[in-house]
Amino acid sequence: MIELWHGLTRAIELIVTLDPEVMEIAGRSLQISVTSALLASAICLPLGVLIHFRRFPGKRVLVSLIQTFFSIPTVAIGLFVFVLFSRAGPLGGLDLMFTPLVMVLGQMILITPILLGLTIAALSGVDKAILDTARSLGASGFQAAVVALREARFAVMAAVIMGFGRAISEVGIALMVGGNIRGFTRVITTAISLETSRGDLELSLALGIILISIALIINIILNRIQQR
Repeated sequence: MIELWHGLTRAIELIVTLDPEVMEIAGRSLQISVTSALLASAICLPLGVLIHFRRFPGKRVLVSLIQTFFSIPTVAIGLFVFVLFSRAGPLGGLDLMFTPLVMVLGQMILITPILLGLTIAALSGVDKAILDTARSLGASGFQAAVVALREARFAVMAAVIMGFGRAISEVGIALMVGGNIRGFTRVITTAISLETSRGDLELSLALGIILISIALIINIILNRIQQR
């Protein structure tokens, strides 16, 4: 309990004094996670619409497979990306290992099943009468899809929020492909892992509190946007 209290006071001190290293790490965490969430959303929303409205063999199997990947371990994604972009890997020539870009790619792969699966589920909950009405008024397939997305916007925004939360809280990918390089790829989760291994529990708790605070602020902002 005492350590938790010391961690809280340390977190407040780091925030109030705008500790340069902590602010840098927090900013990088936010930048990488927001970028991965936005890019994954740009891919998953139209793809989710396409999967939902199209009929094709194996559709149920595909949806079940997507939902299975909700719980895939981050270290498994980290290993896959590491093998893919390592010097001996097929994309090793791009020289992206241990850079923020490959961390973004890894997080995108991690949250894509979540965004895709929840988007399909959100669209499945739209009343068919609304779509039938839109089509009867002459709406095209694209226009009907837009109507469905507007009706499911609250659930879709919740999916984006969940994807962002999954991205900013993961540590396996960040460690394996980012390398936890100070001033370049170190983010809050890898800093927590490092300080815990060093025995500095107060700083680890402080960083954890800062991470929760950032996630809370972002979620509040997105929820306000959702309500409007």
